[in-house]
Amino acid sequence: PLLATITIDDIIKGLDQQKFTSVDLVRAYTARINEVNGIVNAVLEANPDALAIAHELDKERELYGSRGPLHGVPILVKDNIFTMDRMSASSGSYALLGSKAARKGAIVARFRKAGAILLGKTNLSEWANFRSTNVTGGWSARGGQTLGAFIPSQAVGGSSSGSAVATILGLAATSLGTDTDGSIIWPAQKCNVVGIRTTSKLLSEKEWDA
Repeated sequence: PLLATITIDDIIKGLDQQKFTSVDLVRAYTARINEVNGIVNAVLEANPDALAIAHELDKERELYGSRGPLHGVPILVKDNIFTMDRMSASSGSYALLGSKAARKGAIVARFRKAGAILLGKTNLSEWANFRSTNVTGGWSARGGQTLGAFIPSQAVGGSSSGSAVATILGLAATSLGTDTDGSIIWPAQKCNVVGIRTTSKLLSEKEWDA
């Protein structure tokens, strides 16, 4: 299947049947990002360790089997979610570039435990739209203006702009965003993808540490 239409079920089936590896997936998604990201500015930063992580997860699958339905699946994460690795969590701001969190978000720990590969960080409305009362959806100082996939210079809303655009363009199997007041739903609607916002208080803020 094409990267833009492949599902996580397709990926797991292909991995289980040894049609491709997680290393193959990381390389394919990275090539796809390099192909289109200069136009849409959806991905803010690549994980320099993604290929090595994929290699280790391939080896684990071969020796011990799969951890489950996310084992070896590349995903992207919004740049306000703490990952505690060599990637930043800057909320798109140069002011926060290089800052270190006290701990990683518990949701990241869950995805890593399930075997997901953090492929990189997605662009967003800087500071998740809390930079000002007069902001442009999808713009950050670090990432520039996120644009949609359907028409030139398409506005995509925010603040989880890059996550929505990355998903519709097949830059990863899926993407994580955050939402206080429409930050997942609005870009998802603009990009024609399914955006799931958890019920308030179902997950605590510490799950995200955003």
